[in-house]
Amino acid sequence: MAEHNSIWEALGFRKASGVGEAGWGRTLIVAIVSFIYFLPVLFIIFTAFKPQDAALSVPPTLSPTSLFGLIPGQFVFTPTLENFGSVFMRSMTAGGAPEPTGFDRYFFNSIVIASSSVLLALVIGTLAAFGFSRYPLKGNDTYLFIILTTRMLPAIVVIIPVILMFRVVGLSGSYTGIILLYTAFNLAFTIWMMKSFFDELSLDVEDAARIDGSSDTRVFFKIALPQVIAGLAATFVFGLILTWNEFLFALLLSGPDTRTVPVAMNQAVSSGGRGTDWTLLAAIETLFLIPVFLVTFFLQNHLLRGVTFGTVKR
Repeated sequence: MAEHNSIWEALGFRKASGVGEAGWGRTLIVAIVSFIYFLPVLFIIFTAFKPQDAALSVPPTLSPTSLFGLIPGQFVFTPTLENFGSVFMRSMTAGGAPEPTGFDRYFFNSIVIASSSVLLALVIGTLAAFGFSRYPLKGNDTYLFIILTTRMLPAIVVIIPVILMFRVVGLSGSYTGIILLYTAFNLAFTIWMMKSFFDELSLDVEDAARIDGSSDTRVFFKIALPQVIAGLAATFVFGLILTWNEFLFALLLSGPDTRTVPVAMNQAVSSGGRGTDWTLLAAIETLFLIPVFLVTFFLQNHLLRGVTFGTVKR
């Protein structure tokens, strides 16, 4: 048995006693699997830098560099930034003059609507989660289940009554309407996720603070909330991703001034009557990935506990 273990250890698969001691064997396998999962995204990014005639070329162009001659020339393309310029300024008809596409406004709308709705849901949902965790009502689980059912129904099921309500109250096409709608749909996820973090906290410190005269408000902001920063960050990231990619509600409830990027991508499917411009579409998708990537990168230290709903102790 010892000899068997030594062989695996020699290959880099030693028994891990910590996050940083997995061994190069496990690290290599994880790197290979991660690269395979990342390949579709990498393909989109490379397509964004291709000339239009190289997007669907046969044999396919796979790399902007030959990697010192390792990749044959027929698989190498010359990168260009023209597609990114076309995102914001291009000809809408064959032979027409370039004109603004409005994508700067669409990106602004996506950032404002997604961040506002997620932050609003995080504020309301965190307070509600603390209440469900510390002051359970009779039938607490039933209330939580009812809240969860708002996320069980597909969006297509509720879209018609939502459209009718928006028209009656005059919220169609407004920032307020779409932000409130996204906030309502993010609340269930926020409450359930934050409650799991509050449930794992020790009550001894909070009880001691109350004995010393601290109010419930002070206990929440000074004791409980600082301990669930990881949960707040993870909930924000997941909520942002869900809202950032939402299409159906944005398509039917936003107006020309509040249109988001997923809806505006429809305009890029056909470029000037010349068919689908895949390089332009890839450029939009690449730019669309950047904000979520940056947020995820800066909050990555908190995401592990968020993915596991707080079960991994630091």
